[in-house]
Amino acid sequence: NDEQCARLLPAACTGEAVCGMAMTEPSCGTDVLAMRTNAVGQDDGSYLLNGSKIWITNGAVNDAETGDTFLVYARTKEGSGAGNHSLFLVEKGMEGFSLGQRLKDKCGMRASPTAEIVFDNVRVPAENVVGTPGSAVSSMMRNLELERVTLAAMSLGIARRSIEVMNSYARERTAFGEPLVKFGQIQADLADSFAEYQAGRAYVYNFASGMALDKSGSRIDSDGVKLFCARMAKNVADRAMQTLGGYGYVGEYQVERLWRDAKLLEIGGGTNGAHQKNMTKDLASVTSLP
Repeated sequence: NDEQCARLLPAACTGEAVCGMAMTEPSCGTDVLAMRTNAVGQDDGSYLLNGSKIWITNGAVNDAETGDTFLVYARTKEGSGAGNHSLFLVEKGMEGFSLGQRLKDKCGMRASPTAEIVFDNVRVPAENVVGTPGSAVSSMMRNLELERVTLAAMSLGIARRSIEVMNSYARERTAFGEPLVKFGQIQADLADSFAEYQAGRAYVYNFASGMALDKSGSRIDSDGVKLFCARMAKNVADRAMQTLGGYGYVGEYQVERLWRDAKLLEIGGGTNGAHQKNMTKDLASVTSLP
């Protein structure tokens, strides 16, 4: 609501506050509605929140402290129905809210702090309930669509930088008296990477330009852009590493980091398999394509 936005968004937007969203749990990821974190309503309008969330971006600012504010999804009724989950604002310093563990030694995205956060009888005041209790699933679906197109855009950045490095190296490095770019295999990798990048870019920009931000209902394309672009970015980064050979395997030329970072985009925000399942389900009602 307006009060929550005025109270929390300014610091979040400037970076003064480190904020995040908490949905995934140790025992459920893709099967998100099976979450066990629960919130029980109290007579004064507050809720007692118990459970834990994992793989939370911005979950920790160091080894001992959580981030500042989190949107936390929790079950408020038994069952996995659409009306059984609610959304809460949990703030650093609330009694019972703590850091479970800071997750380290990740394959990629190492600049992004990731953590498990724990709720032990955290009393969430009525003013920190987001929207109408029981209505969180609709918000969740809308926010996942936004997250997926954002991650698709992140994939474009990884692919673009990989192509730039690969192209520059292939023109400067020589073998058998010729620049690498003169060899057919390198030409194939460069050309395929550029074409796939441009295809993904067109898909992302076309979809994003017409996406409704205030409601869900765009799942087939939000899943589609991420499915295509995440796989594309990983493949392009892999080609870049292969083109650079041993130099691609070390940090100086950046592509090894891009390659590691790209893999997360096939997992976080929805796995490739989850996107394929969602898209196939939605395509069942489609009889013709634009």
